Amino acid sequence: MHIVKEAKTFETISTEVLVVGVTKHREQMQDWATFSSFYGESINAWLSAGDVSTELKKLTKLPFLKDHTNLKRILFVGLDERKNLTEGDIRAAFGLVGKELRALKVKEYSVWLESFTTEDITVADVAFLAGEGTGLGYYAIPHYKTTSNEVDKRIEAIHLVTKASDIDEIVASFEVGIIYADAVNEARSLINLPPNLLTATDLANYAESLAIKYDFEVEILNKAQLEELGMGGILCVNQGSHEEPRLITLKYKATENFEDPIGLVGKGVTYDTGGYSLKPKDSMVGMKGDMGGAAAVLGAMKIIGELRPNKNVVAVIGSSDNMVSATAFKPDDVITTYSGKTVEILNTDAEGRLVLADATTYAKQQGATSLIDVATLTGGVITALGMDKTGALSNNDEFFAAFMEASQETDEFVWRMPLTESDKKRIRKSDVADLNNSPGRDGHMIFGGGFVGEFVGDTPWIHLDIAGTSDAVAVHDLGPKGGTGVMVRTIANFVQRLGEEK
Repeated sequence: MHIVKEAKTFETISTEVLVVGVTKHREQMQDWATFSSFYGESINAWLSAGDVSTELKKLTKLPFLKDHTNLKRILFVGLDERKNLTEGDIRAAFGLVGKELRALKVKEYSVWLESFTTEDITVADVAFLAGEGTGLGYYAIPHYKTTSNEVDKRIEAIHLVTKASDIDEIVASFEVGIIYADAVNEARSLINLPPNLLTATDLANYAESLAIKYDFEVEILNKAQLEELGMGGILCVNQGSHEEPRLITLKYKATENFEDPIGLVGKGVTYDTGGYSLKPKDSMVGMKGDMGGAAAVLGAMKIIGELRPNKNVVAVIGSSDNMVSATAFKPDDVITTYSGKTVEILNTDAEGRLVLADATTYAKQQGATSLIDVATLTGGVITALGMDKTGALSNNDEFFAAFMEASQETDEFVWRMPLTESDKKRIRKSDVADLNNSPGRDGHMIFGGGFVGEFVGDTPWIHLDIAGTSDAVAVHDLGPKGGTGVMVRTIANFVQRLGEEK
């Protein structure tokens, strides 16, 4: 995608479509008189009559009636009251713009940036939000329908209508927004892949391709190597499968000495039947997305590779499927994790925490001085918080507060749950092992994340349960139903912010 590094005026627009934001009090809009003169004074009457809506996120498409070499239509975007407008509102509005541009099959479009600004939201901010939001909204799920002959549609060029003095800064902001959107969309596509097309080996191959592109250090451990290391958590989950597991490690080295890296740990269960604690048939559909945590980590690493923040990062992903066979692990088994801690298996459908246990231990061994693990871990988080909120646990208030600032900036909602000593006692309750992997259905989200916490020690740690937010059950402002790529943007933003602190 090409961003034209030339500030356009209305008269010099060279695209078929111009995107314009409109609010209730258009007299507050910078250069509105210039635009209405360009379009025609009838626009003011249509706005007053409600024929062009100023309702938030409402789109109105009108033809451009004057003679113009290229411009054919204006896409008006309702913004309601300018004083109430947030960055989240603008991002979502541009998400809807992306959907409309895809429907129109346009290859190039222009956006009047100043029509979306407020006292607090600058032209550069709008440029970022436009790049990110439009890119997210434009995304469509890849499919395998043989009856479709529709060619893949892509935006080829974007033109910016602005009076900003530093066009290079504005273009750079737009480009960063596109980088964020592209990374989320790649994570979405991984989540949406059928499980026969995305095995642990395939996931490792994708990670290797990122490493080659962005000069990451990469290590892929196969089954024999995991057996040699004694990674009983990943291996027990893999026992029922004919597909080999993988432990994937990527290192982004911002400094010559790999000091103080943050560890990003992802659950990469490429399909989850539940094992012998078998899921009901309806609950099994969609389990191709049980590697959403791995996708989030890989998406964040793509952004990190593009933007090169001043912060060392080690990403570790444990990947396998969880299948049923004569060799599969079963309730009552006792396994030994990579840390040496033993676990009594009470539920083979509580497998993700076993994979994360080994991956977290390995991330610490690789030098991680702080940790974020992300996983589609429990149905309990959906029961507690619904489908639109990511649940979190943490052992460090300061670390979590800094993360929440990044979350609020990206508008990805995160809610912290308590992890008490009573919860920890129940995780540690077993007659035959150090831990059990399923203390009960009550507080299930807390027990799932708290189990991972048993392998963290005093390292500052955040657990993110994205079981509800990783998959959208319906079309939404920023994309289609299916994989959302949730937490890609927040994790990458957090790493960037940590780099800026240095």
